[in-house]
Amino acid sequence: MIIDDRSYDVLIIGSGAGGGTLAGALAASGRSVLLLERGGVMALADQNVADVDLFRKDRYHPGEQWFGPDGDPFSPQTVYAIGGNTKIWGGVLERMREREFGPLALQEGPLPSWELSYADVAPYYDRAEALYRVHGQAGSDPTAPPRSGPFPQQPRPLDPLMAELRGALERAGTHPHPLPLSWSTSPLDPTGDAELFGVDLARATADPRPDATADASASAAVTVRERARVRRLHVSPSGREVRGVEAEIDGQRWLFSAQLVVLAAGAINSAEILLRSANDLHPQGLANGSGQVGRNLMKPQLTAILQRAAAPSSGREARCLGVHDFYWGDSNVSFPLGTIQSGGGVLQDPLFAESPPVLSLVTRLLPSAVLERLAGRSICWWASSPVRPDPANRVTLRGESLQIDYTANNREAHDRLVYRWLDTLEAVEADPLNTVVQPFPIHPRGEAPLSAIGQVCGTCRMGSDPTSSVVNLQGQCHELANLYIADASTFPSCPAVGIGLTVIAQALRLADHVQALI
Repeated sequence: MIIDDRSYDVLIIGSGAGGGTLAGALAASGRSVLLLERGGVMALADQNVADVDLFRKDRYHPGEQWFGPDGDPFSPQTVYAIGGNTKIWGGVLERMREREFGPLALQEGPLPSWELSYADVAPYYDRAEALYRVHGQAGSDPTAPPRSGPFPQQPRPLDPLMAELRGALERAGTHPHPLPLSWSTSPLDPTGDAELFGVDLARATADPRPDATADASASAAVTVRERARVRRLHVSPSGREVRGVEAEIDGQRWLFSAQLVVLAAGAINSAEILLRSANDLHPQGLANGSGQVGRNLMKPQLTAILQRAAAPSSGREARCLGVHDFYWGDSNVSFPLGTIQSGGGVLQDPLFAESPPVLSLVTRLLPSAVLERLAGRSICWWASSPVRPDPANRVTLRGESLQIDYTANNREAHDRLVYRWLDTLEAVEADPLNTVVQPFPIHPRGEAPLSAIGQVCGTCRMGSDPTSSVVNLQGQCHELANLYIADASTFPSCPAVGIGLTVIAQALRLADHVQALI
């Protein structure tokens, strides 16, 4: 084993929305930071795929297999690269609503309280939106929580088809609004992500050492090590501190040390690292005295719904519209149903490619030209509903692989959301002023499969009670004084909106805490 003789102030594992943002925030603070990322820099061509190849190849599958509830193996859709899953997230960054910090009653039962209020997180939402150049329109979403001012950037302009469709949706009685989008200034890589707004900021503080390679860059402040897969954490004799981080780099084992260690590998992999770090003092895994590590895995209910366009488009449009009229229910029920978002062109949506409705097998057989024509006449909508934490939904070790046990919940509320949206689409198609969509005998739809894990959360829940949670309200593990977690694994519940902005805001909140400590 190679021992790095340098001790860092902070060691961060993972460079996605949590880890990448945290590294960038700490870069200018003068602290020495080591960032370990399992992958490398993703080629620009791979992160901006927008053609039929998205359906043909196993894009964004790292080649490992996990096991599902039925015992069968599956290949997860996830990204091991600088920026993590933000490389394929579509850039939609929305705030959780005040009521979602809980407790909140879903149809099937209550969601737990976060023990934080919206007011606690709101200043960090402001900073997160500014950092990630979020484009949006304050006041356009009737369900949006209070904010201190306008969005940092004006909303992206709608293309003509979606502008007309927005008018038709308004005539149908809904309130479509521009989705808050992270957007860069680069025409080659327009969608914002944690590489651009986190890791690149960290790298900008560093002049490469004379012996630096493509896998490492460093300065007094920041060192980035690529293709470094963390295998386990080693603790002090007391078991109260992490003393070493063991990683595999190019087939060799390395040992790194730091005053503070931050896990930000995502809800699945952070839990795996803790479980694989079991020792005599922590026989169930690190930070797992409560038995909660790996439990309460939550995956939002996601269904893609297709609508037929009257005229062909490129099939490569960005996401643009949200409809939140059913967020808190409908005319018949008062429990939350969820959100509707336009998916953008299906040829640039990795999540849709993972779960194409009805055409799941056919898309791999159709000639490319036919598939391109179908995509150009398809408008995709995503229905998303919150889910409840369930201790039986969990990540466990299965030899060198992982076992994912998961049973979806809150399904009836999600089905109601889907059918409310189908009613809305039919009303739009029957509108005599409508010229952009056509009636069709069916609206093909399909749920995102278990393999689509980019939005999962839970597994290391946050709370003030060490007997029922893994980390405290600052993200510090109850049982280890210098171990923190900065990803969606700490979420006590799963919101209807995407998790991205809340992960970024919590990372900025942790950055302030870390700077006050060291």
